[in-house]
Amino acid sequence: MKTFKLLVLSLASTAILSFSPTNKKIIVIDAGHGGNDMGATYNGVSEKQIVLGVASQIKKLNKSEDYEIILTRDSDQYAGLSDRTAMINKLNPEMVISLHINRTPGSETDKKGHEIFTQNSDASKALAEKISKKLGSCKIEEKNLHILRESKSPAVLVELGFINNKEDRDYLSSEAGQKELAQKFIEIINEK
Repeated sequence: MKTFKLLVLSLASTAILSFSPTNKKIIVIDAGHGGNDMGATYNGVSEKQIVLGVASQIKKLNKSEDYEIILTRDSDQYAGLSDRTAMINKLNPEMVISLHINRTPGSETDKKGHEIFTQNSDASKALAEKISKKLGSCKIEEKNLHILRESKSPAVLVELGFINNKEDRDYLSSEAGQKELAQKFIEIINEK
């Protein structure tokens, strides 16, 4: 009988502990576009594929005990801007990083590199500065975009490169390039 009571107490303790809330802070990675919304495309490469690849690598590479990475999409599905910002605001994350790819009008371009858009908040601008230092000097600009305007948490939108620049496109569409970018974002997150 004593063994049975100990077993029940042990199982009850395990059940209670397994439902305890975690103290991990949440980081949201928003992979833009998805589903029938391809985003920018060029020569058979689409923005939706690239940003999902980078976002998935960020989640995969995260080993932090302090942060949990949550993706606004983890497959080729479409979620509208209002749905994504509602999800973000419900989660109340430490930060939001929305990933996108640029494209200039016309065909191949010499324009390349990253751009970062921020909210009108010190926390968003500070996050943009950290990202710029890690990725290499980026153009940083405050912009009135839905994901930035409607997110209540510090948020940035990062244009990872230009899809119609061959060098950027080759790097961004490669597994090695996506993993390298993801590692840089993990380092930024761990600096916080």
